[in-house]
Amino acid sequence: MKVSIGIGGAASGRKRDFDEQVDYVVEAEKLGVDAVWSAEAWGQDAISPLAYLAARTSRIQLGTGIMQISARVPAMIAMTALTMASISNDRFILGLGASGPQVVEGLQGRPFKAPLTRMKETVEIIKLAFAGEKIEYHGKYHELPLPGGQGKALRLSQPGNANIPIYLATLGPHALEYTGAAADGWLGTSFTPEHAAAHLDYLRRGAEGAGRSLADIDIQVGGTVAFGDNLEALAEPLKPAMAFTLGAMGSATTNFYNDAFKRGGWEAAALEVQRLWIAGRRPEAIAKVPPEMVIQANLLGDTEMVRNRIRAFRDAGVTTLRVAPQGRDLAEKLATLGRVMDLVRG
Repeated sequence: MKVSIGIGGAASGRKRDFDEQVDYVVEAEKLGVDAVWSAEAWGQDAISPLAYLAARTSRIQLGTGIMQISARVPAMIAMTALTMASISNDRFILGLGASGPQVVEGLQGRPFKAPLTRMKETVEIIKLAFAGEKIEYHGKYHELPLPGGQGKALRLSQPGNANIPIYLATLGPHALEYTGAAADGWLGTSFTPEHAAAHLDYLRRGAEGAGRSLADIDIQVGGTVAFGDNLEALAEPLKPAMAFTLGAMGSATTNFYNDAFKRGGWEAAALEVQRLWIAGRRPEAIAKVPPEMVIQANLLGDTEMVRNRIRAFRDAGVTTLRVAPQGRDLAEKLATLGRVMDLVRG
């Protein structure tokens, strides 16, 4: 099993702590971590930090986790990916996702409807560019070149590179099936090993329908890692983030994260937390998050408990364990990461 970490996110840039993030990734590479993913959400963009890290590292893979397809036209996504692959000596992974209606429509001013169709069209256009072909495409939401104008189908002046991996962050059943059929990897969330079928059955179905197998897809998922003897005490500080995921990651009618947890055996809790959060009763929503829900979705406990959770993720089909090590400062965070790496190797 491989190991990956993440940087960035919705609050990225707030503390101006990028130097510490760089130190974290540089040291993580020394510990043997295989990949780092940069999130953007509504914080720092996903590419700029990776471009800097490409110059500060030599082995670790650099992935966008994720670039939002609504924030960039497909040709620019392809140009950026090809550039990143070039400057990183082919260590770049293109991770894409649809984001959610509040970000897409509120921040980017784009319609969120038909996110899967938009994702498919985006990936197909990107693959044309990666193959070094002229970019001519006639889809429902993308028409290249634009009809009735002066444009013509263009081929990027960069050399093609069909070996850039494309990973998708998907959660809905149909989107998971598409990921299984078309992607090199899945960037998973809202996942527990106890209910892995809620995601992996759809990935498998899509893969087999395309003449592939689930083994052809890198399954990247994991959670927060914290060591200690009191499981509920370790879970408690993670409950606000879980409540936010269930209640705020989307709208009242469209929350793929909430839907995934409902499929994964937590329907009553997911609905109740969402109801309270949307009603503005956030402390009550956080209090309603079951500790066991947090425990199943993360890697918490003493050394043996965390070892068992690693085995549970591995046995469920996870091929790359994505970890968020806890610590009060960088040194503690790296110490936690080092312990995880030792357990994974063991």
